[in-house]
Amino acid sequence: MPEWALYALASVVGYLAGSIPFGLVITKAAGLGDIREIGSHSIGATNVLRTGRKDLALATLVLDSLKAGLVALGFSLVAGPEAGMVAGASAFLGHCYPVWLGFKGGKGVATYAGLLVFVTPLKGLLVGAPIWLGVFALTRISSLSALCAAVAVPPGAYLLGERNPVVLAGLTALSVLVFWTHRANIDRLMKGTEPRFGTPKAKPEE
Repeated sequence: MPEWALYALASVVGYLAGSIPFGLVITKAAGLGDIREIGSHSIGATNVLRTGRKDLALATLVLDSLKAGLVALGFSLVAGPEAGMVAGASAFLGHCYPVWLGFKGGKGVATYAGLLVFVTPLKGLLVGAPIWLGVFALTRISSLSALCAAVAVPPGAYLLGERNPVVLAGLTALSVLVFWTHRANIDRLMKGTEPRFGTPKAKPEE
């Protein structure tokens, strides 16, 4: 198969896998209605957590991670890390902009993490995960944790030895996109109105 065709296939398969709205499907199956009608109106795990169902939020987190990670793993095994990066990045785009939901999906943090697990785990993930956990422990703000981790992943992966230009370019592009999908959160962070987990009277995201 020509290289361009392989990358095209990785893009299509990745996008379709990423566009499966697990958060919406899981909450509807649990009888909680449309998750897009509460909180941030997102289909991601953070918004599912606002239903009060930690089990459903965890299931959403795992499935959203796996839908990017597994396609990245599959294409990496068959055609190398470049194709895996393309597939995983396409899954990220599918999650954020699913065609089935009018291109309005989640913010991509779980899919980004899932991609890291299977594309560059000992480099990107080992940088991003501790930073996310550390910032969240200090601030209890999920969005700030995600943004800090996104900033650190590309240079951190490089410093730990990642030299594949396609992987590094993909990580950089996805980190930029994380900032784009969190632009409303950034606005609230600058205003000091971003809600913290564990604060009962925190203002819901809009």
